[in-house]
Amino acid sequence: MLDESAALEFANSSVKSALRSGATQCEVGISISKRFACEARAATVTKLEQSTGESLHARVFVDGRKATLSTTDLRKSSVDALLKGLVEAAQFVARDQFAGLPEAHDGLRDGVPLNLFSDELAARKAEPKLEEALELERRVRSADARIHNSNGSHFSDASTITVLANSNDFAGAYRSTRAARSCSPVADDGSTKRTGSYGTAGRHLSSLEPVADVAKKAVQRTVELFGAKKPHTMRVPVIFERDVASGVLADIFTALSGSNISNGNSWAVDRIGERIGSSVANMCDDGRLDGALGSSPFDGEGVPTGRTVVFENGVLRSYLLDTYYARKLSMKTTGNSTGGGIAPNTFYLAPGACSLEELIASTPRGVLVTDTIGFATEYATGTYSRGAHGFYIEGGERAYPIDEFTIASTFAEMLASIDAVASDLVFDSSIASPSFRVAEMTVSGN
Repeated sequence: MLDESAALEFANSSVKSALRSGATQCEVGISISKRFACEARAATVTKLEQSTGESLHARVFVDGRKATLSTTDLRKSSVDALLKGLVEAAQFVARDQFAGLPEAHDGLRDGVPLNLFSDELAARKAEPKLEEALELERRVRSADARIHNSNGSHFSDASTITVLANSNDFAGAYRSTRAARSCSPVADDGSTKRTGSYGTAGRHLSSLEPVADVAKKAVQRTVELFGAKKPHTMRVPVIFERDVASGVLADIFTALSGSNISNGNSWAVDRIGERIGSSVANMCDDGRLDGALGSSPFDGEGVPTGRTVVFENGVLRSYLLDTYYARKLSMKTTGNSTGGGIAPNTFYLAPGACSLEELIASTPRGVLVTDTIGFATEYATGTYSRGAHGFYIEGGERAYPIDEFTIASTFAEMLASIDAVASDLVFDSSIASPSFRVAEMTVSGN
C-alpha cells in the first residue's frame, strides 16, 4: 500500500506519463482506504467486513476530447499503458469546447487544518467496535417489551488518503476518517409491526452520539407511531423534523446543481438574484467547516473549497457548480466537483434560535413530519409530494401519531413559506438541516 507521499509522487508521475503519450491535459486521483463494518443481531455478530484498497482514476483531455479510466492495478507499467491507451481512445470522442481542467490557481486557500483525521479512530481495534454493535442490540431489545427483533445494529469506520494531481501544476493530498453507529429495531404490539432506525456519524469518535442515546432514539422512533390514525385532508402548517428536512434540502441541492440548470431541468433556471424564499431561508454550501463530514481542502478537480452563499434572506445568490458547468453557464466554479459530477460539500440551512419542542409549542394546529416514503419530485416544475408519517399537532402539543398521508406543495411555495427554523442542526452528513416549519401545505388523508 502506498503512503501519502508515495501516492502523491505516483500521481504526479502518471500525469507526466499521460502528457508524454499526447494528452493536452491530465488529472490523476488516487484513493487509499482501510474500511471496517460489522452488524449484530440479538447476541450475535452476524456480519464482519474489513478491507484495504487503493484505486486510481484519471481524466485525459486531447484537444477538447475527454476520456476517463479507473483501475485498482497501481503498478507503474500497467498505469502507463492504460494512460497511453486512454489518450489514443480519446480521439474517438466528440470535441466539447467546455471540457478541460480548471484554470491554474495559487494552491489551497489557506493552511488552516480542517480536523478531518482522527489518530484514535484510525488505530482502533476491532473488539470495541464489535462490542458497540452488540451493546446497541442489548439496549434496544431491553428498552420496550414490544421490541422482539431487529434489522441489525451497526458500526462502521474508514480511514482514507485522498491524492490529486493535474497538469495545471496542482498537487494535493489529505487524510480523513469517518465512523458511524446505527440500529434498526422491529416492534410488534400484537396487531401491527413497526420498524424504526437512528444513526450518528462523524470524523471522530467524540463526534458520535453515545451508544445509549442512539439506542434510545431508535426505540422511540420505532414505537411512537403505534396507534397512528390516517388524518383528514387539510391545509395546515407542517414542521419537518431535521432528518426529513435534510431530505428536502437534498432535493433543493439537486435542482440548483449546474447540470440541471444547464439542461433546463430545474425550477430555479434564470432566477439568480430573485427573492424565492422567506427571510429565514439562508442556505450555504461550505467545504471548510471544522471536522465536518463534507469538508475537504479541495474538491474532486483540485479547486480549493470555500463557502458559497446559496440563499441569503430568501434571495437566490448562487448555483452549485463544477468547472464544466460553470463554463457552460458563463459562471465560476463553486468547488463542488467530484471529478465526475457535482456534489455538496456541506450544504445546510442556517439554524434558528428555538428548539424543536418550542417550534411545536408555537404551532396551534399542524403536522409534524418525522419520516417520508416514496419519491415524487419534479425538478423542472418544482412540484414536491411525499408519503409521510408523523404527529398531528393541536394546542402546541403532539396530539396523536398519524400515517398514510401525503404532503404536497412546490419548492418555491415551501421556501417562501418557511416561517420558523429550529436550532437542532447537526453536521452528520454532507447535507444537513435543522427542523423548520412551512406556514401552510396540503396534507392529504381521508
